[in-house]
Amino acid sequence: MISKVLIANRGEIALRVLRACKELGIATVAVHSTADADAMHVRLADESVCIGPPPSRDSYLNIHQIVAACEITGADAVHPGYGFLSENAKFAEILDAHGITFIGPTAEHIRLMGDKITAKQTAQELGIPVVPGSEGEVKPENALEIARKIGFPVLIKATAGGGGRGMKVARTEEDLEVAVATARTEAAAAFGNDAVYMEKFLGHPRHIEVQIVGDGAGNAIHLGERDCSLQRRHQKVWEEANSPALNVEQRMKIGQICADAMKKMKYRGAGTIEFLYEDGEFYFIEMNTRLQVEHPITEAITGIDLVHEQIRVASGAGLSVTQDQIEFSGHAIECRINAEDPRTFVPSPGTITHFHAPGGLGVRVDSGAYQGYRIPPYYDSLIGKLIVHGRTRVECMMRLRRVLDEFVIDGIKTTLPLFQELIANQDIANGDYDIHWLENYLAKTSV
Repeated sequence: MISKVLIANRGEIALRVLRACKELGIATVAVHSTADADAMHVRLADESVCIGPPPSRDSYLNIHQIVAACEITGADAVHPGYGFLSENAKFAEILDAHGITFIGPTAEHIRLMGDKITAKQTAQELGIPVVPGSEGEVKPENALEIARKIGFPVLIKATAGGGGRGMKVARTEEDLEVAVATARTEAAAAFGNDAVYMEKFLGHPRHIEVQIVGDGAGNAIHLGERDCSLQRRHQKVWEEANSPALNVEQRMKIGQICADAMKKMKYRGAGTIEFLYEDGEFYFIEMNTRLQVEHPITEAITGIDLVHEQIRVASGAGLSVTQDQIEFSGHAIECRINAEDPRTFVPSPGTITHFHAPGGLGVRVDSGAYQGYRIPPYYDSLIGKLIVHGRTRVECMMRLRRVLDEFVIDGIKTTLPLFQELIANQDIANGDYDIHWLENYLAKTSV
């Protein structure tokens, strides 16, 4: 069994992993930049190591410093959380070379699913339904021919990217040349790789993702789906489990397809297979070979701790449950609380002058924030996640309405007021939304 875990991350996810380790009796090491010396995960960890100045490239992305911190503290495993080095195949390989366990998939699987083209090809081979699109990289000289075969509108996407960068829509042939050129330029700037591919652009899809866990030995389970359709600029804002759009039969069918695919791959660890869903059909878009920000809502409806499962699998202990032992109970919603202006989404770093987290049955707050904490301007603006669970979606929504009124974060701007608007909206109450809904709503209601 793993005896000491170094948590190669910061903020709420570092604290989340730390809690899981403590519950399993595993010692913890927090790494931090100079800007995070007073962070809550640093305060609560058994040991802490400063690994550099504030810029991520000099600290949280500095593989040499993280490996050195493992050697100094005797950590025999690293949990990467999400973001930063969580999907870095080179990092996983370096840890392995130093005899340190990477709590995540193999480097081979990270690399395979990290490239959008090979991920799509692999998904097809494994029997996962995919979006109609190019078979490989799209060049300016063959873009029009491929687009005509697929049918307009088409979506140009960076092969190495995510988060909406290097992604452009071409609705007509006249739009295509500029869309491809712009996507390639953005991809090169963001990821150091200008390769793009092309897919059919779906008009009003939902974003559905399936949570899986595999033991690396040919056993894998699914833990249902999450609906992540409420997005702004391809960034998720509000997530639900289960999706209001799916019935039990659809849920179990797509879940089993994903679990079977992971068995064939002999996938190790937690992962998420993401789809666009429209008119009753699922279309694979990508796989994330890591823990997701929104994993707590899956934990809420299954009672299974996903970080515990990650650690078990990495230790060679296998999965704690079989598919037929998993029971889905109730409904859960997560709201991502960002230190941002709720209308413009401009980041709002600064000192939190008052902080009060809501409580009660079915309420969970994952956050490293506290009263007096100064949010640094160097990192992602996510400062917390509000997770609410109820026996039904209606009960969950009513509970969410109540806890949003209780949540107090003063001294900075946050996205809490946006969620108070959304909880009062009839479309949201009805579960009637797609991936374009939030941006259309914001455009109509902006001052």
